[in-house]
Amino acid sequence: MKHAFIWGILMMSFFPMYLMAVISLKSSKQFFANPWLPTPPFHWENWRIAWGMVGQSIGVSVFVCVTVTVVTLVLAVFASFFFGRFRMPGSGILWAIFLVLLLMPAIANLIPLFSLLRGLRLLNTLSALILVGASGGQVFCVYVLKHFVEEIPGDLFEAAEMDGASLLQQVRHVVVPMSGPILATLAILRFVAEWNSFVLPLVVLRDDAKLPLAVKLYQLEGAYVQEWGPLMAAYSIASIPIIVLFLFTMQMFVKGLSAGAIKG
Repeated sequence: MKHAFIWGILMMSFFPMYLMAVISLKSSKQFFANPWLPTPPFHWENWRIAWGMVGQSIGVSVFVCVTVTVVTLVLAVFASFFFGRFRMPGSGILWAIFLVLLLMPAIANLIPLFSLLRGLRLLNTLSALILVGASGGQVFCVYVLKHFVEEIPGDLFEAAEMDGASLLQQVRHVVVPMSGPILATLAILRFVAEWNSFVLPLVVLRDDAKLPLAVKLYQLEGAYVQEWGPLMAAYSIASIPIIVLFLFTMQMFVKGLSAGAIKG
């Protein structure tokens, strides 16, 4: 029964991917006749058409996601080092105010954020996505990393200070190596979150050449609603980078979650 339950969960999880892959190789006539099973002839040209529709958007999404992830983690490491290692007057109040941001829905800030970006002349630029994504991801990352920094033995920092290490060198040689697993986990989470970002790019960007993948797929769903083969091929192509990411980083992801469970 246990194994049957697990297989049932797996089948439900992978069924949408199976259906998406099957439909991507069908013509509209084949789709309406039998959408559930593969039916020859297979239309591989659907994937070529889909790549022509979303190829540029994939490059934009990869650039934005990688940049946002790197900037977010770099700033979060320094912020967590400050909150985890130093105490100053009002630091507790500052940390409490910082945690309040966890309770704020992102959509509530959309209108003032749009006005701010317009005042900074960042509308219709990828810099707006990078700045907002990097700042918005700080709260959760700093919240998680702060507890890891607090768990690092103070003797390591004292030994580094005795060897003449500056604060920047302590972060580089002590905090980053000791927090490697959770940093990898946060990097994956931030990358996936930014990959699926939809509302802000939809509101901020106007040029088709700058649209990330999530918004481009939304446009295709309206423009090519009758062409189910190319549409499902585009969704299949969009899922490949995330699948590859998890295949190559799953061990680090699980290790980071396990470390968080032990420290928590």
